[in-house]
Amino acid sequence: MLDATIKTQLKAYLERLQQPIELIATLDDSDKAQEVRSLLDDIATLSTKVSVRNDGSDSRKPSFAVTRPGEVPRIAFAGIPMGHEFTSLVLALLQTGGHPPKVEPEVIEQIKAIPGKFHFETFISLSCHNCPDVVQALNLMSVLNPGISHTMIDGALFQAEVNERKIMAVPTVFLNGEPFGQGRMTLEEIIARIDTGAAAREAEKLAAKDTFDVLVVGGGPAGAAAAIYAARKGVRTGVVAERFGGQVLDTLAIENFISVKETDGPKLAAGLEQHVKEYNVDIMNLQRAEALTQGEDGFSEVRLASGAVLKAKSVIISTGARWRNMNVPGEQEYKARGVAYCPHCDGPLFKGKRVAVIGGGNSGVEAAIDLAGIVAHVTLIEFDTFLRADAVLQKKLYSLPNVRVILHALTSEVTGDGEKVNGLVYKDRTSNEMHKIELEGIFVQIGLLPNTDWLKGTINLSPRGEIEVDPRGQTSLPGVFAAGDCTTVPYKQIIIAMGEGAKASLGAFDHLIRTSAPA
Repeated sequence: MLDATIKTQLKAYLERLQQPIELIATLDDSDKAQEVRSLLDDIATLSTKVSVRNDGSDSRKPSFAVTRPGEVPRIAFAGIPMGHEFTSLVLALLQTGGHPPKVEPEVIEQIKAIPGKFHFETFISLSCHNCPDVVQALNLMSVLNPGISHTMIDGALFQAEVNERKIMAVPTVFLNGEPFGQGRMTLEEIIARIDTGAAAREAEKLAAKDTFDVLVVGGGPAGAAAAIYAARKGVRTGVVAERFGGQVLDTLAIENFISVKETDGPKLAAGLEQHVKEYNVDIMNLQRAEALTQGEDGFSEVRLASGAVLKAKSVIISTGARWRNMNVPGEQEYKARGVAYCPHCDGPLFKGKRVAVIGGGNSGVEAAIDLAGIVAHVTLIEFDTFLRADAVLQKKLYSLPNVRVILHALTSEVTGDGEKVNGLVYKDRTSNEMHKIELEGIFVQIGLLPNTDWLKGTINLSPRGEIEVDPRGQTSLPGVFAAGDCTTVPYKQIIIAMGEGAKASLGAFDHLIRTSAPA
């Protein structure tokens, strides 16, 4: 099952096991079950602390549990955790075997103290780059707290259950049999949702913080660069963000970050956070900014959704952007029930089905090409009279036999049967005729919107909602700077956002010097 290189690497990891672990398999006569058996046997040969049993009684076959001898299993994998989920398996082995997790001590203690019984189930696809974070977080919580258990389920392998539970996006998480959440979730987010009182405690802690010299709002590439540049100046620096990494977390392949041949979004986001943590930066995660005001002392105040207020001598706004919606009837109703935004994550759930891709730029055409290898048929719909994607992508698209391109078309409605998508209505902009396409999935790829709604009426915004900045990143408010995809700076690229973050930070430092100079 595992090749020689992976075996060598895994053997080195398994040397870190501090206590024995058991792999308990529940198998049938399927080919996939034999693959599971082979995988577990391979793992067992790499460490004397790993043993395998084939007498499992899980309802899902094939599956296996990871546990300590004599304990009731709390971590299970229904399917074969390869691809993006192989790391989840390795971490489950190590953490069950006593290897300490790379998590702050206070977070570990908080998990251990959560009362109650929680059984999580996470439906994933092996191509999903957002799923491992959720799986790993829930596995870790299961290791630390006997009242928590978790099962990872490969939706492609258990298609009948996916259909029964009407799952049309991954990751989808159930708690004690009831829907818990969809999409990427961090460990801290999950803890906050099940640990009652955590939000109030955190708000109280935030409200007690001293005034920052530089407060960065947003934790994407621009925010990370701004924080590092500020911290390197030796000033008191804080970062407040909903999720560190921002939109990058939803990006798969990155091949234009100069000096790095290729990487992916989650890996880059982890690197950004690690780099920021090398400096004396106060990172305040899972916090959403709701208002910005300035006091008579010239200092800025950022009010958070939790009710806490942070005060700073200068502020750098780097809140990035989010997926643009079509804003047509049915889109919100059927979001995650056929309407999706990540073809890499959710594509496998539509195997053998008919889908549409909305948008003819690089993202839309790339999505159509990717999906064409999985689904039965792809219809790409573009508003304009031509595709805007690179010529090489268009050539590939038009070479595919199961792809249809419709130009000069306006998506007008998403239709469904009350539970999931069953079609799409568009208007031919040449003839004004309305047409309906019968399908099961719609992937929206029409660009981004700046996350600046909370700033309306406070600072100058462009007609597109972007923050207007000067060449130094200064906004219309003194001491308030901005950088990245939320600003009017053209060409929304990771490397440009980082440069703009550094520039805004230098601008903020210059502001601090001049405003603190003696009269």
